[in-house]
Amino acid sequence: MSTRFDEKLAAKKAAVIGARRRNRLPLWGAGAAFVLVLAAAGAGYLYFGDAPDAPAPAAEGSVAEGMVTLPAARFDDGKAHFFEHRQGGVAIRYFVVKSPDGVLRAAFDACDVCWPAGKGYAQEGDTMVCRNCGLRFDSNRVNEVKGGCNPAPLQRRVEDGKLLIRVSDILEGRGYFDFSKRG
Repeated sequence: MSTRFDEKLAAKKAAVIGARRRNRLPLWGAGAAFVLVLAAAGAGYLYFGDAPDAPAPAAEGSVAEGMVTLPAARFDDGKAHFFEHRQGGVAIRYFVVKSPDGVLRAAFDACDVCWPAGKGYAQEGDTMVCRNCGLRFDSNRVNEVKGGCNPAPLQRRVEDGKLLIRVSDILEGRGYFDFSKRG
């Protein structure tokens, strides 16, 4: 009987101390699932980009008599400022950036090639980068070069310290943001 007692004691000791091998498969599965979740989150960030570049409503300026008016000094920081104009359930996105040559430039947040992806552009230094294909465009060329994957130009003018964009010009970009046309 003492042998049986000794065996039970040894088994209990092994269980408490951990001398007995455990099945570690569930631990590996949990680790693999965690890695997959992190990879998916990273891929989502790269695919969709980060939140600071999200478009802001054009109402930050004023819209009157068919003209969007924004203070030109607002763009002195050289950063791309993103806006949207809503019409008929479609949000037409565009950005304005002051390039290193001192020119205020405006373009739709889309191009002739990648518009169906709906990703637009992000700014890296003095370069606008297509979030879909990764092509890079010097901000000095925004609103100058047309076609392909270049940001689609948006007409604008500067008068009396104000950036002026006609609403009718913004509406011409509707096709880039009418995603019912994807196909």
